[in-house]
Amino acid sequence: MTKGEIPKRKLGSTGETVSLIGLGGNHIGRIDNEKESIRIIRTAVDNGITFMDNSWDYFGGLSEVRMGKALKDGYRNKVFLMTKIDGRDKKTAAAQIDESLRRLQTDRVDLMQFHEIIRMEGPDLVFADGGAWEAVTEAKAAGKILYVGFTGHKDPLIHTRMLDVAQSKGIRFDAVQMPINIMDAQFRSFQAGLLPRLVEQEIGVLGMKSLGDGVILESNLVKPIECLHYAMTLPVSALITGIDSMAILEQALEAARTFTPLTEEQISDILSRTREASESGRYELFKTSATFDATARNPNWLGAVGSM
Repeated sequence: MTKGEIPKRKLGSTGETVSLIGLGGNHIGRIDNEKESIRIIRTAVDNGITFMDNSWDYFGGLSEVRMGKALKDGYRNKVFLMTKIDGRDKKTAAAQIDESLRRLQTDRVDLMQFHEIIRMEGPDLVFADGGAWEAVTEAKAAGKILYVGFTGHKDPLIHTRMLDVAQSKGIRFDAVQMPINIMDAQFRSFQAGLLPRLVEQEIGVLGMKSLGDGVILESNLVKPIECLHYAMTLPVSALITGIDSMAILEQALEAARTFTPLTEEQISDILSRTREASESGRYELFKTSATFDATARNPNWLGAVGSM
């Protein structure tokens, strides 16, 4: 694999600099061979990818376990490590934080995120008395967490409410993760409805689902490189992309190495091509179906509130 410079960007106002491409943790658990997954992670780091994404719930913890093994032998110090928790009550969230740390074989994650804020009541649960925010606050005070953010893929209005509830309590997130892709631009758009606020408030923007887990490519309207370069053109700190093979890793690296911001004409062409296809959300199933809603299928991951 050829060497090359991967662009770096600031993570909001944290003072941290991360690689423009981030390695998605979910796909690491999809790989049949553990040794291959470790090889992919280390090759990514060796080639300049420093942002590592993961979650407590990916493949029953397998993704975190594999990443923990891959980040041994000096690799941990080369990366910005992020993972996520599902717990909405303090007890469940605290247990998931500690379990993630054990799996990742580290005493600290650089960024911990509340995962799947995909329901309007999510912020109320997180910030309730005895809620997950208390567990994260204590973990941060103990040095287990450096920065805090949240993720979601359903609707920008839910993200906005999470920010509003936090702000009402004097809380400011360091990062927010959300879909950034060519179809999103024209349907229930995070790009239009949320991105300007995050940029204005200097909150780190973590883009995901630039290919919609491959579903966007089924439209036959765009190529992978166009999808990646479109998302990179927007003011994201890092674009997290799923990598489950050396070939896909090479594709991601090539996209980052060859990246130059798209022109207004190029963006207009892409949006024109995809306008009709994007209108119903049929290529963004994470917005329009429960296909990607892991906590809906596993409400027990949320803790006591999941059984209410």
